[in-house]
Formats: sequence, C-alpha cells, structure tokens
Amino acid sequence: MIETVNPNIFRAYDIRGLYGKDIDPTVFYRIGLGAGTYLQKEMKKSRITVGNDLRQSSHPLVHAFIAGLSATGVLVTSCGTTSFGQTLFAGWKNNQDLISFITASHLPPEWNGVKFYFGDGVGLPEEELMKIRDIVLKQRWIEVPWNDIPSIQTIHPQKSYEDFFVSKFSYKNRLKVAVDCGGASMTLSAPSVLEKLGLDVVKVYCDPDPSFSQRPSDPKPENLEKLVSTVKNEKCDFGVAFDGDGDRSVIVDDTGLILSADQTGIIIGKYGLDKRSGTVIVNVECSKAVEEQLTPLGYKVKQIQVGHTFLTLHAKKEGSPLGIESSGHLILPAYFLFDDALVIPLKIAEILDKTSQQLHFLAEEIPMYPRKKLEITCSDDTKFDIIKQLSIQCSNEYEQVNLLDGVRVNLENGWVLIRASNTSPIIRLTAEANTIDDVEELASLFETKTKKLIEEIQTPVPMK
Repeated sequence: MIETVNPNIFRAYDIRGLYGKDIDPTVFYRIGLGAGTYLQKEMKKSRITVGNDLRQSSHPLVHAFIAGLSATGVLVTSCGTTSFGQTLFAGWKNNQDLISFITASHLPPEWNGVKFYFGDGVGLPEEELMKIRDIVLKQRWIEVPWNDIPSIQTIHPQKSYEDFFVSKFSYKNRLKVAVDCGGASMTLSAPSVLEKLGLDVVKVYCDPDPSFSQRPSDPKPENLEKLVSTVKNEKCDFGVAFDGDGDRSVIVDDTGLILSADQTGIIIGKYGLDKRSGTVIVNVECSKAVEEQLTPLGYKVKQIQVGHTFLTLHAKKEGSPLGIESSGHLILPAYFLFDDALVIPLKIAEILDKTSQQLHFLAEEIPMYPRKKLEITCSDDTKFDIIKQLSIQCSNEYEQVNLLDGVRVNLENGWVLIRASNTSPIIRLTAEANTIDDVEELASLFETKTKKLIEEIQTPVPMK
C-alpha cells in the first residue's frame, strides 16, 4: 500500500504513474475523493461518468476511484471496461458534468492513470487538474455520512455508440480496411463499428491483450510492420492502427505508406468537410504543409500549444471544423469535441467512397517536407530553465521566434521547435526544412545550442 501520494503523478494533461510504485488502489481512492470534492466545490456540480481501459491494473484502480467518488456524495455512472470513445460518448450524450477514463494511453502495461474531461468533451486544463492535486495532497476532501452515499449507475454504451456512427456514416462501396487494435481497448469497439457500417474488416491484433504482448500500445511506425504487410498482402484500401486507449490513430495507405497526422489532417480538410471555411487548429509541431495546403482552400490556420487538452479547448472556442495534433490526435467537432480516434478511419473511408480514388493518390498530392526529431537528456530540475535561456538567446539572434510552447524558430528554409517534455527528463527537438541537407543542418545547429546550455547550467561551479 502506498501511504503518501507522489505529487509528480499529476501531469499537464492527466494523472499517471507506475502501478505499485507511484499508484495503487489506495492512491486512486484518494484521487476519487479529490475529484468528487472538486466536482462539487469548484464546479458546483454532482455527476460524473467513469470508464476504464482493459489493462490488468485498471480493474482495482477503477473500483477504488469510484469508491472515493461515491464517498464524497457525487452521482457516478460507470461504463465498465470500454474504449475511450465509448466512455466519452456516454458522458457527452448523458449530459454529465465530468468524465474520467482510467488509462495510461500509449504507455507500457505496467503504467496506468486517469484522464479528465468536461461533459462536452473538452479536456480538463492543467490549472484545473492541479486543483484536484491540491485537494488530494492537502487531504481537503468531502466525506458524506453513509445515508448520503448515492447508488452507482451502471450502463453499457456500446449499442448507442454504434448507432450514432451508423446514423452519421454510410458507404456505397464495400471498402476493405485492415484494423490494428494492438490488443488494447479499441478491440472492444472499432471492429464491430466498422463491420456494422458494411466495411470489410481485416483484423490485426484485435483480440484483447491486456499486457500488449503482440504489439506495443504506442502505434509508432516501427510497431506497425504487421499492419503494413497486411494492407499490402490483403490488397486493402487502407489500414488503421490505434493506441492503447483509442484517442490516437495512424492511417496507412493502400501501398503500405504510413501517413503522418499532418497528411491525414490535410486529406480530411481537402476532401472530407462540407465547408472549406473556419479555423483549423494545429499545434506548433505540425508541418508547415498544413497551412500551405489548407489556407488557399479558404481555411484559416491557428497554432496552439502541444497537448490534446489545448486542441479541444481551442476548437470549442473557435468553432473549428478540424483540429490536428502532430502526435496523432485529430478531432472533427461536427461529430463531437473529444478525440475519439475511431472517427478518423470512418472519415477516410467516406472520402475514398465519395472520390472513388485510391488513398495513395490523395497522399501524393501533398508535398511533405523532411523532418527530424531528437530527444536530448536533461534533468527535470533544469529542463524548463534551459528552454527559458534558449528563448532569450534565440529572440536576440533570430527575427521570427514563437514562444507559444517552448521555442520555435522560423527560418526561410524551415523551422525548429525545442520544448521540454511535460512527462520525462528530456528536451524534444523537432526540425522541418525544404531539403534533407537543410533539416540535418538545422537539427545539428540547435542540438548543439541546447546541449551547450545544458552543460553550462548543469555543471556545478567549483568552490573557491
């Protein structure tokens, strides 16, 4: 039993940690107390929907979390073990005040955590999450007497969730789609929804596998070899891979080419929306190709900070038709604000059905630029100081410097983004440029600048 709650489990977008080391049922009981108190005292509300992914540790954690919530007197609706999208859908459709999902998303099976969303699907901002943290750490929670503890309502959202998509999508042609669920939570929703819509589904890792023994829960290109070979061997129209909870997807075209989130977003913006107008939300790590491709069509493009919470928040504020996160979160607010990744392959299928074109032809129309990503080791204690110093240095040295999230330097031949990770002791560097030589040069230049600052700040000054 973990007796003291580690404040470091409270991150910018969620709560997460290693099971048995950072989190356990005792910790999640206290988080439930904190969330229930926050719901009543800060939001002046009383209803929350809870679901969990299929990790082995999710079962004890969700029961402890619900116990904590109930002890504060809030009304809990439990969806049980579902995909992320089913839980968010249920909370949204039932006009709940808060929605939570027990998951560690793309992280390995020994990790777990919890995400929070408002009832409309907008992610809980960091400052609100920190209010829950403070209630938990200071033990300032509400506990009601036994006769004020309400009953827990249990629902099964699968049918209404499937019916929703059947009402929104239909296809004239029977497209063939390879679906890689990685053995994770999307095994509980994606294949059945796609089949109900008349698509020919070729399953890849679609049996529940709580330990992710066949494919890691992070759908990185190096983890998608089986999906790529299946698309090519089975002559599929396209393929899709999901992460551990189902809030990110990766699209593979009919030739086996893995598309970036930017490419997928551009294709949806060009062919998948009813009106080519409004503000498309992109984070500062997205390709310059997004603006180059979509603004001539009539869209505006707004850059925001990295993080799915900001994506949903700004999309709501701007009334956006499309939101793109470079990590793979995409949202289509015409359906809902939350980032249920299932809507993306459904929209791609709709585009292919309407245009009668193969996906690789649509992808080939989009000129993409060489990109390079680096991770630079830096202690948690100094990484934000490094970014601050780098922002001062770059602002004095370059004309176009964006400090919205980290330091983004825009140059004639490309751009570089340097930002501290919110979850790990590293600084991430992303460079994009017109040519491979340019991107290598930019990445090398700013890697050197960053490492020099790290060395200067982390090297102890000798005592005289």
